[in-house]
Amino acid sequence: MDLLTTLVDKGLRRELPTREEALAVLATPDDDLLDVVAAAGKVRRRWFGRRVKLNYLVNLKSGLCPEDCSYCSQRLGSKAEILKYTWLKPEQASEAAAAGVAGGAKRVCIVASGRGPTDRDVDRVSQTIAAIKEQNEGVEVCACLGLLSDGQADRLRAAGADAYNHNLNTSEATYGDITTTHTYADRVATVHQAQAAGLSACSGLIAGMGESDADLVDVVFALRALDPDSVPVNFLIPFEGTPLAKEWNLTPQRALRILAMVRFVCPDVEVRLAGGREVHLRSMQPLALHLANSIFLGDYLTSEGQAGKDDLAMIADAGFEVEGTDTSTLPEHRADALAGGGCGGHGGGGCGPCGDGDAAAEPAVRAGAGAGTVPAPADEARAEEAPVTAPATPAGEARTDLVSVRRRGAGTELPPNA
Repeated sequence: MDLLTTLVDKGLRRELPTREEALAVLATPDDDLLDVVAAAGKVRRRWFGRRVKLNYLVNLKSGLCPEDCSYCSQRLGSKAEILKYTWLKPEQASEAAAAGVAGGAKRVCIVASGRGPTDRDVDRVSQTIAAIKEQNEGVEVCACLGLLSDGQADRLRAAGADAYNHNLNTSEATYGDITTTHTYADRVATVHQAQAAGLSACSGLIAGMGESDADLVDVVFALRALDPDSVPVNFLIPFEGTPLAKEWNLTPQRALRILAMVRFVCPDVEVRLAGGREVHLRSMQPLALHLANSIFLGDYLTSEGQAGKDDLAMIADAGFEVEGTDTSTLPEHRADALAGGGCGGHGGGGCGPCGDGDAAAEPAVRAGAGAGTVPAPADEARAEEAPVTAPATPAGEARTDLVSVRRRGAGTELPPNA
C-alpha cells in the first residue's frame, strides 16, 4: 500500500503525517490489518528495537473524586463498587511498588484521585517518592496527582520524581461532553508546568468513548504538538455505575488501528499500551507489542489486569524482551533533550511557555499543524478529510465479564498482582 510506505518513510524521519493519512489508517479494512501492524512495527523497531518497558501502578488514594469525568469509576457520583480509601502511608506505597519492581517494572506510577494536590499532599507524595527510591535502586517514579498549582511541579522534581502524567484523554472539541468540572486547557497547562520543571511529561488518550475518527486524530495531533516523552493509550473500561457503562465501541482490530495511528504520528515517543487492553484486545494483545513499546504490568487503579506472569510470558513468546533499568527508554535525541531541560524531540517544538492560556486554548487541529505551516480552520480541515473518514465501525461485543474491579494490592490486605 502506498499509504503505508509513505507512513513508514515519514516515521523513520520523525516527520508528521498529514491528517488525511492518519485518518486513512483508521479507515483501513480488517483485511489489511496485518499490513498496517507490520508497517507501524518497522517504525517502532527503528526507535525502540524489541524492548518493552514495564510500568507499575500504585493507587495512593482511591475513589471519592470531586471531578465528573464520565469515563472514571472514581468520579463524583460513581456507583461503581470500587475500593475506596484515603492516602497510603509512604511505607505502604513503597511496599506496593516493590512488588511491581520485583516483577520487572522499571517505572512506578503513583496516582491519587482528586482535582489536584494541596501543598500538604505534595509533601506527603514527596515522602512517598523518597521511600520508593530508597527501597528500589534505579526505579523511575512518575506522579499523577491531577491539576498542578504554581510551584508544585518543581517541588515534585526536587523530591526525586522523574515524570508527571496528565492525559488529554480526548479532543478539545468533545472534551466538554466528557468532563465539565475542568477544561481541556487546564490539562494542557498542567503538562506545560511539568515540562517547565524538567519532569518527563506523560500524556495520552482514552479511546472508545464514542468519539469520531476525526476526534482521535485531533487528540493525537495535539499530543504530538505538546510533545510528551510517553503517550499512554487507554481503551475505555465501561464500568457499571458510570455514565459510559454502555459504550462498547471497540473491536480488537480497531484498537490495533488506533495504536498504529498513534505510532505513525508519534514515532519516537514511548507509546504505552495502558488500561483496557485485556478487555478490548483480548487474545490479540501480542500484536499490540509491535506497535507499543511499553505496557502496565498487572493491575490498574480500580480494575484487575492480566496476571503479571502472563504479561511476561506474552512478551517473551512474542519475541520481545523486558527493558532493564540500565537502558534508556527514549531514543538518544529525546533523552539528550530531556537531560538538557528541553522537551522537544521533533524539531517543531511543542513546549509552550508554562501557563500560556492562549496557547493552551488553541484547537487541537491547529496544535497539530506542522512547523512553518498555516493551520487550517477546524471546519475546513474536517471538510477536506471527508473522503477518507472511516465507515461506521460495528460496536464491539459487550464483554462485561472481562471488567473486574480490583480487590487486591494497594489498599487491601491481599498481595498485589505483579
